[in-house]
Amino acid sequence: MFDMPSGAEIQSIISILRAGAGYFIPELYLSALFMVLIILDLVLGGRKNRILASATIIGLLGSFFFIFQQHALPDAEIFFGMYSLDRFGIFFKYFFVLTGVLAVVISMEDEHLNAQESGVGEYYALIVGMVIGMIMMASSTDLLMMFLAMELVGLSAYALTGYLKREPRSSEAALKYLVYGAVSSGMLLYGFSLIYGMTAQTNISKISTELTQHGYDPLVMILATLLVMAGLGYKMGAVPFHFWSPDVYEGAPTPITAYLSTGSKAAGFAMLMRFFYVAVPHAVDGVEDMLGVDWLHIMMIIAAASMIYGNVVAIWQKNVKRLLAYSSIAHAGYLLLGIITMDQLGTQSVLVYLLGYLLMNIGAFYVVVMIANKTGSENVDDYKGLGKSMPLAGAALTVFLISLVGLPPTFGFVGKLMIFSALINKGGNAFMWLALIGILTSVISLYYYMFIPLNMFLRESEHNSQKDVSTGMVSKVVTAVLMFLTIYFGIFFQPVVEYAKYSVTMFGALLK
Repeated sequence: MFDMPSGAEIQSIISILRAGAGYFIPELYLSALFMVLIILDLVLGGRKNRILASATIIGLLGSFFFIFQQHALPDAEIFFGMYSLDRFGIFFKYFFVLTGVLAVVISMEDEHLNAQESGVGEYYALIVGMVIGMIMMASSTDLLMMFLAMELVGLSAYALTGYLKREPRSSEAALKYLVYGAVSSGMLLYGFSLIYGMTAQTNISKISTELTQHGYDPLVMILATLLVMAGLGYKMGAVPFHFWSPDVYEGAPTPITAYLSTGSKAAGFAMLMRFFYVAVPHAVDGVEDMLGVDWLHIMMIIAAASMIYGNVVAIWQKNVKRLLAYSSIAHAGYLLLGIITMDQLGTQSVLVYLLGYLLMNIGAFYVVVMIANKTGSENVDDYKGLGKSMPLAGAALTVFLISLVGLPPTFGFVGKLMIFSALINKGGNAFMWLALIGILTSVISLYYYMFIPLNMFLRESEHNSQKDVSTGMVSKVVTAVLMFLTIYFGIFFQPVVEYAKYSVTMFGALLK
């Protein structure tokens, strides 16, 4: 029989929830913003795209105030150990809110998206919903909360991908995304259930303690690890869990493609780091002995496959969004290299790389939207001659692509340099081979990235010269700012590096 809790127990639960709510202010604020946008959509009549977009940006920027205040709070686990407030989580709160703001900025530029007559309120509300879900993915310390946060992000993403209801490729992308998402969620949940079966715990710290003290069946553990890795690999877009990426990136509205390639990917990496660093026990002397569970070698294979496959297949792509989709697969491999090192420098480099990838990838997609507005095309061949008619856009896109390659003096160079340095510092043949593969595949990426500036500046096209390709002042300012930041942080990167170092110290003795 189920026993009803006593009055004292109910009061204790209420006290715990009230105490936890004080650590949950940014998430509560964003939830309120979500509802305000829905109400605004119902109240406002006529053309309301700009009003809702502006309200979303102002609302998201307002959350920085509440996030900043959390620096004064001590690290704590709230809601019965299901959610954590720590430096790592605060870093990603800033990151995801900034990603949401930039996604809205791109959405304001996309003329095709703004031509939609319905669903505007839902569109911006779902962007905020994804921000909430991604923040929760990065801060969850319980298997149940991790799964719920991942589903919140997934359900919002499915709807946003299919937002262009009259576009067949958008509907196709949403359907494929939904099918792959359902399969990956099932695999993740099955992996979590195996871990719970071995430990009778859902808190990742308690799972680690149980596995270390009482041991486990190695076969069951490696199966659970593989299933969890498959579920998170889908979010990261890493090989062999990448099959959804090209079609979804091409079919989704361009702002949502940019959002998925930065925010959703980063959320997957945040959850991966928290789960595998904390929940899966590892030996004190390093990564060589994972108590029989050699998940790092599996990650090494995934990283190498992602770098090679993503960069090689991207060579043949003619659609810019599809090209950037395969590029995103390759960058998932580079990011995994930092996690594989299992040390402070490697983990710190992942956070720096994610920040750099946010600026350069969002910037690239912003320019793609500007060009699509004027030419009606996303084909690389239709970029011919645009460097002369759209000089700022051409220069900015070149800078973003150089940063994606990882060349100085850009932010992307700093991220790759730190990751390769972490690998080389670890020593050992496996790490050296991974660093070599990373460098060689970066050289391959130079070919297909630079093919776009080649078309823009060195080839002529009469087709584009007949069109009005002038852009507004706001577009030029946003483009210039993103380009400036990509170069600025490539030169003055020390503050970002120091903050990333500060954010990963919460893992303490888990990393060397």
